[in-house]
Amino acid sequence: MTETIRGRIFDIRRFSVHDGQGIRTTVFLKGCPLRCVWCQNPEGIDPGAPRLLYLADKCLHCRLCLGIGQGAISEQGDRLVLDEARVTQASAYEKICPAGALRLDSREYTVDEVMEEVLKDQAFFAHGGGVTLSGGEPLYQRVFARELLRRLQAAGIHTAVESSLQVPTEYLQEILPWIDTLFADCKIFDAGKHKAAVGVGPTLIRSNVEMVLQSTYRRRVTVRTPLIPGYTADRENIAAIAGWISSLYPEVKYELLNYNPLAKAKYAHVPFAYAFSENPPPYNKAQLSVFRDWAMAAGCRNVIVEI
Repeated sequence: MTETIRGRIFDIRRFSVHDGQGIRTTVFLKGCPLRCVWCQNPEGIDPGAPRLLYLADKCLHCRLCLGIGQGAISEQGDRLVLDEARVTQASAYEKICPAGALRLDSREYTVDEVMEEVLKDQAFFAHGGGVTLSGGEPLYQRVFARELLRRLQAAGIHTAVESSLQVPTEYLQEILPWIDTLFADCKIFDAGKHKAAVGVGPTLIRSNVEMVLQSTYRRRVTVRTPLIPGYTADRENIAAIAGWISSLYPEVKYELLNYNPLAKAKYAHVPFAYAFSENPPPYNKAQLSVFRDWAMAAGCRNVIVEI
């Protein structure tokens, strides 16, 4: 029964226009098998239970939190310090904080609860929009993702999934019938560079890319490469990926995603290190045009770049 299936979600973002066609509601599922050093959603990497975060920049120093539980919040001079090991009732801290400085990094939802949330936006889906599952890696929570996608399609809502494809192939095969659009990441072609940057080799990802691009669902697939300075955004890498995927399916859609410099601020609240100490800017229109030309010269006919 779907009411017993629960998923860990760290955000539900409304009115998104970058996670598929039209106006979309994006559901971010917690947990990822990769450790990309440029991760845009580092709060979604850890698959563990919801944890309490302390956002010092929002704190009013009202001290209401000091009397809760086992002293998880303490004063050190003019600062408040969070000791996660002492947190026993995380939701109590979140509820008592008037400024939102204490909040859970995720919540557990049933499929019914997520459906209730996204159906509030159904009026915005009428002109090509829908719901996108992102993460983290949404297929990491395969049973929850499958049931949610099935319910969405049954309600007539367009479904999209953003996946690294670093999941067992049978997970992907099981869930493909419920996906209207699959955004499949293909970050780095060179095996050594791939492992150094994301924590695993590319064998499983490549196998899954081949499977989906040679399946009956291939028209639903868009392969994506995030343009990360010094890691993915060079001619050798883009040409290698474009040449390979176009050899698998000549009409493949290949999207080049501009670098997003806003993610760096998130790393103050997670135990992961960001790739850049000096945050580079996004690429400009001229640079994006060059990247597109490299991909097309390598054999891709359908290259998508927001210029």
